[in-house]
Amino acid sequence: MNTATKTTWTIDADHSEIGFKVKHMMISTVKGAFEDFNATAETENDDFKDANFNFTAKIDSINTKNNDRDTHLKSEDFFNATAYPEMKFQSKSFDGDTIVGDLTIKDITKEVKLNTDFNGVAVDPYGQTKAGFEITGKINRKDFGLTWNAVTEAGSIVVSDTINLVVDMQFVKQ
Repeated sequence: MNTATKTTWTIDADHSEIGFKVKHMMISTVKGAFEDFNATAETENDDFKDANFNFTAKIDSINTKNNDRDTHLKSEDFFNATAYPEMKFQSKSFDGDTIVGDLTIKDITKEVKLNTDFNGVAVDPYGQTKAGFEITGKINRKDFGLTWNAVTEAGSIVVSDTINLVVDMQFVKQ
């Protein structure tokens, strides 16, 4: 019988960013982020091994610093934010270097592996215990039904299939 006490950690949104990068016309990179998100972690130890991570982001909060592009991303061509307002991630395992879990975009769930740098635990000037993570990985947007694309006159595709995730998360011990 497991008698270990679980510790809950909640996201410190002011010190976290859920970002992504994608090639545009194969010559430049467009960056964006989800501004409205929530995450928790439950762990039995300070190294977070086998911690349970749970994450959601509101699709309507996507921000690429271009209103027309953001509106297009929220449309049925991509995320269809009206029908599928949230993106979700639920971890299955964390070994200290890799988080494996189920990512759900629209109504499609796929297992993803994300590289993870656990930057440790520190106490801030206000006495709060915090833990920091840098998470990166690649997903194929077409795996999640984000299939819209166009071709330029020169034959280049407008949006790459590969989405690079760049996530910085800071959690606060509860």
